[in-house]
Amino acid sequence: MRGAPGSAVDDPLAELTGAPAVVLATDPAARAAQLGAAGRVTYRISQRFAYSYDGPAHDLVHRLAVIPPARHGDQSRKAYWIDISDPTAVLTWERTPDGGVVAVARVARVPSRLEFAVFAVVERDGAEPPRLPASALTGRRLLNPTALTRSDARIRAVASSLCAGDPLTTARRCASWVHGRIAYTGGVTGVLTPAAEALAGGRGVCQDHAHVTLALCRAAGVPSRYVSGHLLGDGGTHAWVEVIVPDPSADGTARAVAIDPCHDRLADRRYLTVAVGRDYADVAPTSGVYSGPGRGSLTATKQVDVIGLG
Repeated sequence: MRGAPGSAVDDPLAELTGAPAVVLATDPAARAAQLGAAGRVTYRISQRFAYSYDGPAHDLVHRLAVIPPARHGDQSRKAYWIDISDPTAVLTWERTPDGGVVAVARVARVPSRLEFAVFAVVERDGAEPPRLPASALTGRRLLNPTALTRSDARIRAVASSLCAGDPLTTARRCASWVHGRIAYTGGVTGVLTPAAEALAGGRGVCQDHAHVTLALCRAAGVPSRYVSGHLLGDGGTHAWVEVIVPDPSADGTARAVAIDPCHDRLADRRYLTVAVGRDYADVAPTSGVYSGPGRGSLTATKQVDVIGLG
């Protein structure tokens, strides 16, 4: 079955699914410049999540935070669908506190193999950051620690030493500090490794860089949130942070500035936002529960292409 929340989609979206990919520069800096010089960039996201079960499973409730928001700063969603291999699946949609959407699939009797195909087209047409009400600067939701971003004595001391008069400068310092302290190493942490533990180990992946940066920013009094999305040229889902700072171009509002501590840089047009939240647990791309003795295993594939430069 196929579904999209609240609106019909063209079927089979042949013009978009079959559009050839634009050939981009292979050098990362040249690629960033190529994308930055375009007035509009159109991206195509294709993902497939295949679950295999080695025994009976039933009453599955599966959540997919994989569809980009309708609008996020200069990024806008143009088309999307989710295709589920089981025709009996029931698909509903939920809104998140941060403006995103989550697909919820329910399957009464789970087949031995269940696949979710995800497709989306988004555009970026400028350098407009996401804007938020001024209350986001003082609200506790993006300042309070979570289970994954709770600070310890070391994090609090480092946050104090990195504080500057300007919150964006503080956040950039925090991200750079994390970049220099956590060596990118797969397989030593998990998605639920707390920030303090990842920092103590000195090794981790993008979600660890993001969680430690969030812990530092929040300890320094800078509201911040976790971003789950895609980085062109990156194999899996990527993670970075957004810090909430006063908007100098408008009184009484705030803006979100995206920073990637894994690469120690501001996020640019190589980045596509899928979901934002307080930490990974808020925006996990896939999660779910089911009953039965069968054990499930996941195989995931992803392809992100640029299909238009305007």
